[in-house]
Amino acid sequence: MAPLYHLPSPFANETGTILLHEPLTARAGELRAQLLDESYPKPFVVDDGQSRFLYFNVRLMQSEMSLRAPNELAIRYTQKMMAFLLFQPRPKRIVLIGLGGGSLLKFCYHRLPGAQLTAIELDPHVIAFRDTFLLPPDGPRLQVLQADGAEYLAQTDKGIDALLVDAFDKTGFAPGLANREFFANAFAKLSSNGVLVINLAGEQESYAGLIGEAMQAFDDQVIVISVPDDGNHVLYAFKERYFEPRWRWLHNYAKELRARFGLDLPAFVQKMERSAKLGLARREALRGR
Repeated sequence: MAPLYHLPSPFANETGTILLHEPLTARAGELRAQLLDESYPKPFVVDDGQSRFLYFNVRLMQSEMSLRAPNELAIRYTQKMMAFLLFQPRPKRIVLIGLGGGSLLKFCYHRLPGAQLTAIELDPHVIAFRDTFLLPPDGPRLQVLQADGAEYLAQTDKGIDALLVDAFDKTGFAPGLANREFFANAFAKLSSNGVLVINLAGEQESYAGLIGEAMQAFDDQVIVISVPDDGNHVLYAFKERYFEPRWRWLHNYAKELRARFGLDLPAFVQKMERSAKLGLARREALRGR
């Protein structure tokens, strides 16, 4: 791995050091100008001495890692994505589409030792930062592949227990994943009680149609919750036939899992129950019509 190019941050709101995959002979002035006018073509990292952040441009922070706790989930929406554990607490096979800084991958790797993990990332420049974000190397339990997430899903074997999708580019949610074919493949490749989890960010109108496609593919067995801290929503779609959550039991189980995983699962299940009873997913889907 070539050494990273270090550049003092030119951003008023992001102090620290910019880490770039550039030759050490690159001109700092040119790189600074590209970062400021958002013409820099690759992802970059901001290191402020306490955390590292992955950006495509300074307006779109993709990932955060605390240097003190590099394997924990620093951003609220990633914690909420892990709420699939309420329904699938011992997954054997997890597929992640969109690597980012690898927060979800590391959390699953360290907290779920019985799971096989495959991460799919289209952008090789994102994968090139895996050492910067302290990802474990590929091995018997872990594989990071440079590939198109939709194409991988179409070709892979059935039996995925949890499919976590957090895939964005400079313009927003990866367009190749926001269609009916992707959701049909997701449904087909999940195990009988598998769960699809998607991070939805950006303008709500931009992904309302995606929620509708998920509801059609998963026979309306979809829950959507908001993440006010981050301005995101998280979508959960359930393959289980006649999915009927036992909410009272789940509230108690969430306390047990909170102790095990260090996540605020009691608050998450409360939000999921409220959303399910209010029909938030259907309401959001109607925005796309």
